[in-house]
Amino acid sequence: MVGNLNDLMKQAQQVQENLQKAQEDAAKAEVVGEAGGGLVKVTMTGRHDVRKISIDDEMMSEDKAMLEDLVAAAVNDAVRKVEASNKDMMGKLTSGMGLPPNFKMPF
Repeated sequence: MVGNLNDLMKQAQQVQENLQKAQEDAAKAEVVGEAGGGLVKVTMTGRHDVRKISIDDEMMSEDKAMLEDLVAAAVNDAVRKVEASNKDMMGKLTSGMGLPPNFKMPF
C-alpha cells in the first residue's frame, strides 16, 4: 500500500513538472496576429506580451481611425491564436490523465 502511494506521489510530481515546463514553453512561444489582409501584423508571446507591430507602408496614407481599428483587430487575432495554442498544448499534455474534456486546471 505504501509503495503504491509513493508511486502515485512520484507520478503526480512528474505531471506537475511537465505542466510547469509546458507553461514556460507556451509563455516563450510567439504567434502573429494579422488584420487588413496582412497589412498590419502583431507578434505576441504566449504571455500576451506584444513583441512587435508591423504596419505596411501602404497604410501610412490611410485614415488614423482605420489604422487604429486594424491594429486592434490584429491584437485580437493574436490573442485568439495564443489562447488556441495554449488550449491545444494543455489538451495534449492532459490527454492521458483521464480528465474530462475542457477541464480547467486551477493554475
